[in-house]
Amino acid sequence: MKFTSFAGSRFLSALAVLGLAVAASTMPASVQAEDGSRLAVKYPYASLRAEAVTEVARDTVRITLAAEVSDSAQAAVAAVLTEKVDSVMKQARGREGIKTYSGNYQVWPMNDEDGRISNWRGRAEIILESTDFEAVSRLASEVSDRMPITNLAFSVAPRERARHEAELLQEAAAAFRERAEALTKAFGYESYSIREIQLGGAGAAYQPERRMMAMAADAAVSVPLEGGTERISLSVQGTIFLHSSKE
Repeated sequence: MKFTSFAGSRFLSALAVLGLAVAASTMPASVQAEDGSRLAVKYPYASLRAEAVTEVARDTVRITLAAEVSDSAQAAVAAVLTEKVDSVMKQARGREGIKTYSGNYQVWPMNDEDGRISNWRGRAEIILESTDFEAVSRLASEVSDRMPITNLAFSVAPRERARHEAELLQEAAAAFRERAEALTKAFGYESYSIREIQLGGAGAAYQPERRMMAMAADAAVSVPLEGGTERISLSVQGTIFLHSSKE
């Protein structure tokens, strides 16, 4: 079995048979009758699994900008944070292809050894999200004097992910059918029918790659971004009944 690893490649791995039930009298299966009752059947059955995998370029970047302020007065901290957020939002608003929205906003007290409030600290975030890496990097550089980058997260856009998963489903299903047919013939049976099917991978939770990053001091310099690739997989696992002409 040959695998390729470069970005954009797609490959299949039809995994080995997981198990085959023995004599029907000792390992009975069951099916649902029309009246809803369960009926024992004499067919032996086998469990199979096939998987389709592809590597996709991460086409979306989510940049977190943050400002931190410290002062003896709570109102002063809030005022400075609000000013920075308003300034950056005004500069970012309307940039084509870039989503801009507020992140976390917190102001909290700092206590001394006696438990009394000694000063106040605050942190505010703005999120930039885009598929245009160059444009969003340039914008982040322009506002880095007020709110530098504290985090980068790369991912595959939901619509693009759904498109690839739909393709993978077709490939994994085809691989499952091929494996089922091969197993049926290998054990001397003439045909098979599907008992149950389960899907895995599609819609499963994933964590985008995260990076910490310090922005260049020169606001005119944008930092090149490279999202890398992400592996997307979809598996088909199921059980088949094996049939012979003697049944």
